[in-house]
Amino acid sequence: MDGNIYPLEFLYDGNCAICRCDVAKLRRRDRQRRIRFIDVTDPAFDPAPYGREREVLLARITARRADGLIVEGPEVFRLALAAVGLGWIAAPTRLPVLSHITELAYGCFARHRVWLSKHFGGIFRWMTPPDCAQGVCALPKTHKS
Repeated sequence: MDGNIYPLEFLYDGNCAICRCDVAKLRRRDRQRRIRFIDVTDPAFDPAPYGREREVLLARITARRADGLIVEGPEVFRLALAAVGLGWIAAPTRLPVLSHITELAYGCFARHRVWLSKHFGGIFRWMTPPDCAQGVCALPKTHKS
């Protein structure tokens, strides 16, 4: 485990069906517990340790590495996928041209994420694996999308 990066605090929008689907899939694969998932929409969430307002954290995917470095955008997904053994999937997005395209595509997605979740959230709720702990599984939580 890289002590500078992991555990990675992965901040996400718990009201977004797309985000919950991604988190559920990552959580299921995170057998080494390298990621701490933090719902920014939880009323108990305090944004102060991240040096950003809640609205800023909701506008762009954000994570904090173990060394305190804040990362945003596609790099969050690269680190999260690497944590669960799927880093090879995101590795090409570090290449110069693909890195630029990935950033542009993520920016477009981030701007429209709420609309997409509202209109297509049912598909993502259906695709979200159940949350299983200690041999007991629960259906994904339903939030307003």
